[in-house]
Amino acid sequence: MSTDKIRLLNFSDPKIKTLHVTWFAFFLTFVVWFSHAPLMVFIKESFGLTTPEVKALLILNVALTIPSRIIIGTLVDKYGPRNIYSMLLVIGGMICLAFASAQTYEQLAMLRFLSGFIGAGFVIGIRMVGEWFPAKQVGVAEGIYGGWGNFGSAAGAMSLPTIALMFGGDDGWRYALGMTGVMAIIYGFIYYRVARNTPKGSTYFKPKKHGGLEVTSKADFFFYIGMNIPMYVALAVLTWKLSPTGVGLLTDTAATALYVVLVVLFLVQVRAIYHVNEENLKHGVPEIQRYKFKQVAVLDVAYFVTFGSELAVVSMLPLFFLDTFDSLTPVQAGLLASGFAFMNLVARPTGGHLSDTIGRRKTLSVLIIGLAIGYFILSQITSGWWIPLAVVATMCCSFFVQAGEGAVFAVVPLVKRRMTGQIAGMAGAYGNVGAVCYLTVLSFVDYSTFFMVISASAAVCFVLVQFMDEPQGQMAEVLPDGTVELIDVQ
Repeated sequence: MSTDKIRLLNFSDPKIKTLHVTWFAFFLTFVVWFSHAPLMVFIKESFGLTTPEVKALLILNVALTIPSRIIIGTLVDKYGPRNIYSMLLVIGGMICLAFASAQTYEQLAMLRFLSGFIGAGFVIGIRMVGEWFPAKQVGVAEGIYGGWGNFGSAAGAMSLPTIALMFGGDDGWRYALGMTGVMAIIYGFIYYRVARNTPKGSTYFKPKKHGGLEVTSKADFFFYIGMNIPMYVALAVLTWKLSPTGVGLLTDTAATALYVVLVVLFLVQVRAIYHVNEENLKHGVPEIQRYKFKQVAVLDVAYFVTFGSELAVVSMLPLFFLDTFDSLTPVQAGLLASGFAFMNLVARPTGGHLSDTIGRRKTLSVLIIGLAIGYFILSQITSGWWIPLAVVATMCCSFFVQAGEGAVFAVVPLVKRRMTGQIAGMAGAYGNVGAVCYLTVLSFVDYSTFFMVISASAAVCFVLVQFMDEPQGQMAEVLPDGTVELIDVQ
């Protein structure tokens, strides 16, 4: 394999083998995570669910993903992606099987909430791919991993309804869901057998302490604490949506209790962050081992705008087409909207490749501007538009959205190697925070305003990206024996 190109069919290369087995693990997590969505019509009929109950299930499906991406990122850095991905696939598959066997709405709701755990699978592979590919290839490799993995939701949407109909009867959806769970469990054992954390002879760097990111200055310590607040706010918003004010799944007492729990958890996390950084705050960090937390913060905000908007738009796009163009049927609207997700296969690797070749900050800046313009154009779509033109505009916008996601995670492994899992977890969680924020906005405004809000937030993100430093030179990691190893980031 050349130093600047990835030959995807060269399976004799351990890097390529690792990339393929890892993106397929991510692919399966997305199949399992969103397996209920294309089958919801069958589930609704089987249980006689109301529309608010269906909406509650959709909200519960993403709720746990916000904290679980942080937790999984920490576990990956401590125990290695091989162990954690295998564990996640097996546990996620078991939860999926339990959901397929549910007999009451309460069971459906609880198991859908727990299913959000498998949505954290994305951050595991970011660390794995970052360990195997050099800086000049890591962007496109992460893009291939993310693009093909995200395609799992589209693949499930295309295949699971057909599988359910093949089994027939009232329980066809159960068999379709159960099959995805079995596949995840089996592949969890396969992944453990086939995957390795690092290339032969390489060191797997681990954080000195666990419970939060290590920062290298007092200013970054407070900056880091502040960047955790939006995640708790997003969880509070989800609680509000499930309260009697929203869909009514929670009582007022239960909602209040959850608000209190969130406050307590935030205080506990602040204490854990201080514990992790106590020594650094008291004695300082050698210059060669320092990094700037603003790099992490900018990537968080960029993923908030890119992946957050993707999750939100994918959720509403079929209905947007249906409400805007009276001539479309629900099936046609769903097919037209599916093009947004399909762009992942091309756009994410392209974003990573551009980041590898023309620069990290420049690529992210251009793609964020393209995203802002794309959403502004979508805000102008009316019933008078030619439908094919509206679809083209949507897919062009989605290219910039998903290429931007690829560009974000082309930088993540270049910030601080031993904390890549935690950094990926925080950025990934911010993507879900973005989805919650944008969908909350949508519940109060019309479609045009919704797209304008995303466009405006992207413009703000563009300004913030200018504060990100271009990764240059080498990052320093401390070996177990105390010596320092330098890793290229260019």
